[in-house]
Amino acid sequence: MKEISKFLSYVLRHAPEAIGLELDAEGWTDVDALIERAQAAGKSLDHGTLTEVVATSDKKRFTLSEDGKRIRAAQGHSIDVDLGIEPQTPPDALFHGTAVKSLGAITTDGLKAGKRTKVHLSGDEETARRVGQRHGKPVVLLIDTKAMRGQGFLFWRADNGVWLTDHVPPQFLKETSS
Repeated sequence: MKEISKFLSYVLRHAPEAIGLELDAEGWTDVDALIERAQAAGKSLDHGTLTEVVATSDKKRFTLSEDGKRIRAAQGHSIDVDLGIEPQTPPDALFHGTAVKSLGAITTDGLKAGKRTKVHLSGDEETARRVGQRHGKPVVLLIDTKAMRGQGFLFWRADNGVWLTDHVPPQFLKETSS
């Protein structure tokens, strides 16, 4: 399942053209077309496997339409998609996990989307810490979203609960003590 999840992340977030797949403006694609093109690319994918991967993804990376005929990545795109979600008011503070080695650039430039289209923020410190561990020795940053909102910054909440924003300037960041 992990291999299929990584494959889906790749084609639904970054490179649908790698298997000849097309996404609409909101990142959706037809499930049958995805399965057909995945199989043509040598991936063992069927409706049951796809449903299981969506249901068991620990980070809820994928969203199936209510009728089950379309699928998209919940967030994390490096290609331009409009998830069709309206800006929302986040909690007064959110968190971002990163590696200690990245702190210098973050202290200078803040959090940038990098290869993705949005900066990803967590609602809790533990999730942020797990994200940071993927990149080295973790550090968790506290984001003052209340102050950011006061200066006109927008936030969106993806289907899987990840908070998104365009940029977090350094003055809104503080390293947590834990």
